[in-house]
Amino acid sequence: MLERDIREGILTLRLAHGKASAMDLELCESLRTEVQSVAGRDDVRAIILTGTGSIFSAGVDLPRLVAAGGDYIPRFLRALDDLIRALFGVPKPLIAAVNGHAIAGGAIMAFAADYRLMSSGRIGVPELLVGVPFPPLPLALVRFAVPPQHVQSMVYLGKTIEAPVAREMGIIDEAVEPDQLMPRANAIATQLGAIPREAFAMVKRQIREPFLHPTEVDVIPFWSQPETHQRIRQYLERTIGKR
Repeated sequence: MLERDIREGILTLRLAHGKASAMDLELCESLRTEVQSVAGRDDVRAIILTGTGSIFSAGVDLPRLVAAGGDYIPRFLRALDDLIRALFGVPKPLIAAVNGHAIAGGAIMAFAADYRLMSSGRIGVPELLVGVPFPPLPLALVRFAVPPQHVQSMVYLGKTIEAPVAREMGIIDEAVEPDQLMPRANAIATQLGAIPREAFAMVKRQIREPFLHPTEVDVIPFWSQPETHQRIRQYLERTIGKR
């Protein structure tokens, strides 16, 4: 589910959860626990979050979501909120090394980082194409990470864009060749990790604090409706041929 490697104070967390590292309850809880556990560790100066193969993360595991039943949806949405809050607020440099597609929740995880590099694939937030509203905190992260002039078109049109275009729009910091992704991520992690920890943590909190308290909207009933699940099935059929 997660592969871990720590070298010279830099912790690399690699998403390795099935073919697409789709976000389900277990992945959200595992990654949140990992990030929270290193927040106060003196031997970790910075964190790199990356994926496996050609996919960073395909976002929410939609087939699991519509099939699970019971209380899975509210539990999952709470776990998703907790994970995004942990990533966005961790008091250490967090570098997203986006190795491939970062879609919907995958893009939100990248948006939570302090520095974003991308080598291939597409990034974007097609939630409205799926037919579901954004939970409050993920939408706040879109508004944080996407330049204001592009927020509405990215959200309303559900755009997914390749790395060079994402760099031009200011959604990622660097577009790099695949073989340079991890070396460059480690270089940035080393640079940011050398900043005095207390100063970095304080300034990071100052920058991000306004986005940590979005207007609360209860999306759980909407995500739980049979009509919503039918729209999700139709989206899956259109995009990947899976009901």
